[in-house]
Amino acid sequence: MGTEGVSGLRRAFYAPRGSRLADLIALLHPPYTAWHLSYVVIGAALATSLDPVRLAGSLAAFGLGTGLLAHSLDEWHGRPLRTGFGDSALLGFAALAGVGVLAVTVVGAVVVSPWVVAWAVVGGAAAIGYAIERPAWLHGTWGFALAWGAFPVLAGYWAQAENLSVEAGAAAAAAALFSATQRSLSLSARRVRRDAGEAELELQTDVGTERWSRSRVLATWERPLLLLAAAMVVLSTALALRHA
Repeated sequence: MGTEGVSGLRRAFYAPRGSRLADLIALLHPPYTAWHLSYVVIGAALATSLDPVRLAGSLAAFGLGTGLLAHSLDEWHGRPLRTGFGDSALLGFAALAGVGVLAVTVVGAVVVSPWVVAWAVVGGAAAIGYAIERPAWLHGTWGFALAWGAFPVLAGYWAQAENLSVEAGAAAAAAALFSATQRSLSLSARRVRRDAGEAELELQTDVGTERWSRSRVLATWERPLLLLAAAMVVLSTALALRHA
């Protein structure tokens, strides 16, 4: 099927071409997955002390739940990336990720607290609901902001402290705003990259007419997305290193 849109461009700026491995990389959405895992680290790093084993478990659960399960179901549901994976492969990826999340949840419930199960249920429902667009509001900007921004921060913090705090709430609100920004930028970029046969921006300036090509228009959204993803990874690493 290929990962190109009607424009002939790759359907995501981070999606390689030409192989099943490239399809897998595209499916995992590396910049966005790293971005949202950074929220988990930020939440954990806000706690008084940071347990690396608990952090590893949190990252494993979110990595499997959002990085693989949700993205596999999203591709299965609407084929936004047009990868070469069939329905059975995508559902298999989702099932494998679900088993992994279940295993982490069971261990967490035994070692940390039975409340881990409640967090896993909410997180799993959010990840699956977003992917299949049920309920519809969850697939909107603020549903995405809460499920993929605020929730990872709160879960990361709770896994360390087993309670919540004003600081965690404020960080969750900031993550929600960052995620809303991410979605606002990516929606415009995806529209031009995937759906538009032609795209050009014409600027009337004091010195004449300036025309921007499709690639330059896309860069106004996709470059900030890449920079924000990198910044969030660096920030979360810096906060975590405070506990080293």
